[in-house]
Amino acid sequence: MERELVFETVMEPGTGKGVELRRGQVLRIEQVEGGQCADFNLFNLHDYKEHFHTARTRHMHGLMPSTGALLWSAPPRDRPIAALVTDTLGSNDILYGRCSAFLYDYQYGLPVHTNCHDIQAEAQREFGLTPDDVHDSFNFFMNTGIDPSGNPFIAPNLARRGDYVEILALIDVLAVANVCGADVMATSNFELKPLRIAIYESLPGELESQESRPEAAAHVTQRDPSTFRVKQIKADRELTRDKSYVPAFTNVPIQRQELDVQLSDAEIARLDHLIETGQLGSTRAEVLRYVFFSWWIEKFMQGPKHFDREAAKA
Repeated sequence: MERELVFETVMEPGTGKGVELRRGQVLRIEQVEGGQCADFNLFNLHDYKEHFHTARTRHMHGLMPSTGALLWSAPPRDRPIAALVTDTLGSNDILYGRCSAFLYDYQYGLPVHTNCHDIQAEAQREFGLTPDDVHDSFNFFMNTGIDPSGNPFIAPNLARRGDYVEILALIDVLAVANVCGADVMATSNFELKPLRIAIYESLPGELESQESRPEAAAHVTQRDPSTFRVKQIKADRELTRDKSYVPAFTNVPIQRQELDVQLSDAEIARLDHLIETGQLGSTRAEVLRYVFFSWWIEKFMQGPKHFDREAAKA
């Protein structure tokens, strides 16, 4: 049985989109070209102070949640607010925080650069939220790991055209997805590509099957404002779309420029060998981009490197 399509759009590089996702609806995030990370935030649509919490979700489902994982809100709520019901790839991350303008300024010397925090902040501005309201994201399609020394690293993105994840809302939420702004990190294989998002109605019994799980059972320790000692809420916490909102993403449209690179026969042969390994890309341009940025990161990047040295050695 096919799900009924309610809404769809394509997010171009440098942009994101906030959508109202009602309880029982499903949000699909889909690869248009492949190899692109999607950052994702969730808010309770009726009380924005309740939002997705990476730490609680890590505790319940590990560093790389996939099909069947629940998306949990922060203490003191401590409850599942969505479920990851489909994941065609099985490569996600909730270890790394969102990238920000500071990281590109400090680590790369790029004070002007698209980044997930600014994109998320702009997308959720449509619903009256501020940059302070952005929280650590669920990084879909991001391939990460921990090396023998205990340091995290970012490995090549494995997503292919048509791969997708589907998130089922267990409460009414504001879902905010964006095209990850990291093109000088391995997060999206050193390139920015569009992503499709779509809202569907869930299939019969799909919501009930998630709500009947033992983890979704209510507990008295899952506290909401009715149990708080301070009863006065300092601000309106209901989220509604600003009908006059006009997107104003920074650094867009993204400018792309092709460069001619002269290589020797031996260097071309080496690129072709790397293509055959299937680790760093499927074309000479993709592999060369990965090799160049890996070299640049090793030689010039300030601070922690955060890339897969084993893949770079290939």
